[in-house]
Amino acid sequence: MVYFIIYLFLEVLLSVSISSTLGGLLTFVEIMVSAGVGVSILINFRKTLVENMTAVSYNCIDLAQFQRLNLFTLFGAVLLIIPGFLTDIIGILMQFSVFTSMLVNRYNVKSGNCDEQAHPQNNLKKDSDVIDVEIISTHTTIN
Repeated sequence: MVYFIIYLFLEVLLSVSISSTLGGLLTFVEIMVSAGVGVSILINFRKTLVENMTAVSYNCIDLAQFQRLNLFTLFGAVLLIIPGFLTDIIGILMQFSVFTSMLVNRYNVKSGNCDEQAHPQNNLKKDSDVIDVEIISTHTTIN
């Protein structure tokens, strides 16, 4: 409860300070743009989820880190939808993997070895000159 009151106090101070500098119209535009960005992040969340699942399959991150990264993305998008300058700043910071990785690694989550040769992009370079051929035999008897 104390943290909520501290958050509310900081949100009001920051919102009044920035709103008085920007004016009413630009504050309204900022609220609408940040809400639009939050909604678009929620709509495109499936791409982020696929990237994080790929990182788990290549042992770049473990399952606990996978869960936290996805929760930070979702929570940051919701914070962007909620009006307020402090929530927008926190929501934007949660979208960058540098900040979320720092928060996740603060709890000593060990990430695995991300082997660069295990990625399929590197395998495409090696197999680019190979042609797949299917041979269809018309003879049913063996001579």
